[in-house]
Amino acid sequence: MFNLAFDTTAAGCSIALLKDEKKLAVFHQAMDFGQAEILLPQIQNLLRQSELAFSDLDLITVCVGPGSFTGVRASIAAARAFGVADPSVTVTGVNAFDAYARTLAWYPEEIAALNAVIIETKRDDFYFQIFDRQLHKITEPAAAAYEDILPLLKDKKVTLIGDGVERFLSAPSNLSLHAIRCQNGIDIVDLALCGITAYRAKKTDFPKPLYLRAPDVCLKKSA
Repeated sequence: MFNLAFDTTAAGCSIALLKDEKKLAVFHQAMDFGQAEILLPQIQNLLRQSELAFSDLDLITVCVGPGSFTGVRASIAAARAFGVADPSVTVTGVNAFDAYARTLAWYPEEIAALNAVIIETKRDDFYFQIFDRQLHKITEPAAAAYEDILPLLKDKKVTLIGDGVERFLSAPSNLSLHAIRCQNGIDIVDLALCGITAYRAKKTDFPKPLYLRAPDVCLKKSA
């Protein structure tokens, strides 16, 4: 099966093309703005490089957030449009927390009693979710301040992963840290693998945005 996965929810545009679990092609460009403009041309490039047509795809996996409000909408809109264009293609959404947990599963020696995915919000708070030693979810995805997350991680060995980890640890935490994995964003191949797992288990989820707080809005000043 051929699986196309992409993400524009964070500070970049990432695309992966897989045949089963084998990586065929990957594109990533770090950027704060303009992800939507390069997403479709780069998808075309990856398909062309792999000598595939859109009709060859079996699955499209898209990151549904959390992240940039505009970036989440851009990714999901593209995925849904692909599904309308070719109903034979399965389209599924995977959230960033599950993708980060999939990455951690590659490093069993780094898994602790508590494993917290910490995602940057570019505000004073953080997006977070906590997993147990088997990487089962302990908490629901949420947005919270540093001082509200910290008590949930006390008194046990903790592993932190995500693009918000560096800022999260910029203040003294007194946590019993087992491992720290700072990343600039999700691994797009791990997002794709999450999609394949859902597809094979017949548990695909039509992409819906994961919004954990209201979008930032700037009101125009009157003249």
